[in-house]
Amino acid sequence: MQFSRVLRLGVPIATLCLCVQAQTPPPPAQTPPPKDAAPEVKGMPPRATPADYQAQTHAGTVTLAAEFTGHGIITLQGTLNTEDYVVIEVGLFGAAGERLKISQDDFTLRLNGKKNALASQPYGLVIGNVKDPEWEPPTPPSKSKTSLNSGGNDPGDNSPPPPVHIPIEVQRAMAQRVQKAALPEGDRALPQAGLIFFRYGGKVKSLQSIELIYNGPAGKTALRLQP
Repeated sequence: MQFSRVLRLGVPIATLCLCVQAQTPPPPAQTPPPKDAAPEVKGMPPRATPADYQAQTHAGTVTLAAEFTGHGIITLQGTLNTEDYVVIEVGLFGAAGERLKISQDDFTLRLNGKKNALASQPYGLVIGNVKDPEWEPPTPPSKSKTSLNSGGNDPGDNSPPPPVHIPIEVQRAMAQRVQKAALPEGDRALPQAGLIFFRYGGKVKSLQSIELIYNGPAGKTALRLQP
């Protein structure tokens, strides 16, 4: 008798559970990001205004600002050096909510008025030519002096010093700093800022004129920078 009572109660409870499950909407499907979506958190923090850079100009509705930093690679952790490249810090500004498709290929650099402008180089090529001025190699152990002749005089060691090998963890840290400071690419919300690189191994003091040329989705313009 008790069994039949439990059976009678169980039928409506089960029916109620099925109704609740039927009325509960399934969780929304997560839409995967588009394949060409640009990764976030890259580049330098944009300065407060375009006027905070060395020079400014306009390309359509976008304001282009830039500053020449010579062979110095400015990062959030300090300045690195490169002998074979020169660096320009770029800032791109627009109206609230404005977006721009950014590419390093939109920029070229004309030095000393030469006809052929330099193409920008990916940061991956620059990484192998970076030095940290604050890193110092460990002091090699002192060599014990032994007399090699009968007179007891030390002739001295004229052999060249051993090559300096930068530890892999130091190289990796420098590479990450350059990568994070490089100008972000892809469809981006403005403002955006970062570094672009051009191959030039000469001395900065030999530069008489520097012209950064932009030719991209926003239009075409040029900026004259100071060495």
